[in-house]
Amino acid sequence: MSERPSILAPFRHENFRLLWLATLVSNLGGLVQSVGAGWMMTTLTTSYNMVALVQASVTLPIMVFSIAAGALADNFDRRSVMLVAQIGMAVVSAVLAVVAFLGLLNPWLLLAFTFLIGCGTALFNPSWQASMGDIVPREDLPGAVTLNAMGFNMMRSVGPAVGGVIVAFAGASAAFAVNALSYLTLIAALWRWKPQRPPARLPRERLGSAMWAGIRYVSMSPNLLSVLFRSFLFGLAAIVIMALLPSVANDYVGGGALVYGTLLGCFGLGAILGAFINGPVRERFSNEVIVRLACFGFAVSCIGLGFSRNPLLSHIMLLPAGACWVLALSLFNVSIQLSSPRWVVGRALSLYQTATFGGMAAGSWVWGAVADAVGPDWALVCASVVLAVCGLVGLRLALPQFNQRDLNPLDTFNEPLLKLDLRPRSGPIMVMIDYRIAQEDIPRFLGLMAERRRIRIRDGARQWALLRDLEQPELWVESYHVPTWIDYVRHNLRRTKADADNIEQLRTLHRGEGLPQVHRMIERQTVPHDDVTPLRPGPEAGP
Repeated sequence: MSERPSILAPFRHENFRLLWLATLVSNLGGLVQSVGAGWMMTTLTTSYNMVALVQASVTLPIMVFSIAAGALADNFDRRSVMLVAQIGMAVVSAVLAVVAFLGLLNPWLLLAFTFLIGCGTALFNPSWQASMGDIVPREDLPGAVTLNAMGFNMMRSVGPAVGGVIVAFAGASAAFAVNALSYLTLIAALWRWKPQRPPARLPRERLGSAMWAGIRYVSMSPNLLSVLFRSFLFGLAAIVIMALLPSVANDYVGGGALVYGTLLGCFGLGAILGAFINGPVRERFSNEVIVRLACFGFAVSCIGLGFSRNPLLSHIMLLPAGACWVLALSLFNVSIQLSSPRWVVGRALSLYQTATFGGMAAGSWVWGAVADAVGPDWALVCASVVLAVCGLVGLRLALPQFNQRDLNPLDTFNEPLLKLDLRPRSGPIMVMIDYRIAQEDIPRFLGLMAERRRIRIRDGARQWALLRDLEQPELWVESYHVPTWIDYVRHNLRRTKADADNIEQLRTLHRGEGLPQVHRMIERQTVPHDDVTPLRPGPEAGP
């Protein structure tokens, strides 16, 4: 049995080390800014809902724009996408600092600025997370994802406290300025990083087609759908602490900005502990058990925080919440990455972000409204009920184990020699594959074809059908369409080594000579578009 790689193994790779350290600084600035924004909103309004909307304004754009960002991550240079996102966020943060310093902020203007920063995060995250597979080998990928989570939460343990000190002594505008400067280190590290990208064999997909391809792939992957649903429920409920913590610190714990920062720091410290126990916990328990424990543990923390009026107890209750947070979310992230081939991993991660942050955005609004109606304490209790439901859902929709299937390209497809002069955009293309199947093999053949249908549609096929010849019952024809010839080539290049077993089993059942025969055809319109010949004979066309 191979030894489990150390959680620190990704640090062997220089590019990962430099980028990880740069993200620490950037995350520190982001958390300082978060404290400044959350606390400034409490000074601008007395509405719990408006305070909670600060968190929603950051997570909402991640939900809305992540799918497009994932398509960009899979079709453009990821380093360039990340640079654009980081530079944009630096500019927005600098303008926010100036506006705050001049005393021009109001609640809605603050939400607008945080929304724009969230847009930059939405653009950055899919490219950053998908780049982990480019920076470290597959065996180090779980460690890299965990280290990224640990790095963020290391800063969560000190960043909010630093932010609280800055806000308490220099004001929120200083916190916004610190955030603007923090982007410079990551911009410099990305500028230095020169990833080697293999030459593209095909032209880029159009943005709309690329987005739809990602949605189609995930929708035809049951394991991915299970992860997305659970991550949505977890995000919907678990965001309650981040959304209402400013109000809890102000109203129940009786502290100011500094106490709010130390509360966030305890949450981050718990997350660091969760990162360190992540590996041993994964070895001992299944993924479903880990998520279930994380949901129930977070629920207990919410109840304790809701009923606590003691500052020390409130700080202690945030430790297990932070650990459960990182255990669940890092497991969701790794599951998505290890269950998606490289051509679509950015889009799969973006859909995961859409589900998770969509849940967080909805939860921020819901728990803020509940807090306005019955108070933050009962809002925390209600969220704990949803967390318990998230854990119990696993009784019917258990989270899969990490995918051990080889999702590298099969790379056995060679473009056929064509006797027609086709352009890449020529089409539509119809493909038909002939199989000769013995009567006793039909049940097994149909089972394999059900899996074949899922693979075909997942990789871009349309109008898939399985036909049986009425005059030659042993002859079965698989047929499907693709819009253009380049889509047909792309469809075949998406085939993974994990799909080879289905292909070989179908070939084994084939009783004809040689391999199943493939017919590739281009559709041609034979009836002119302006043909207005009536379907029924008119009076002048009678017999």
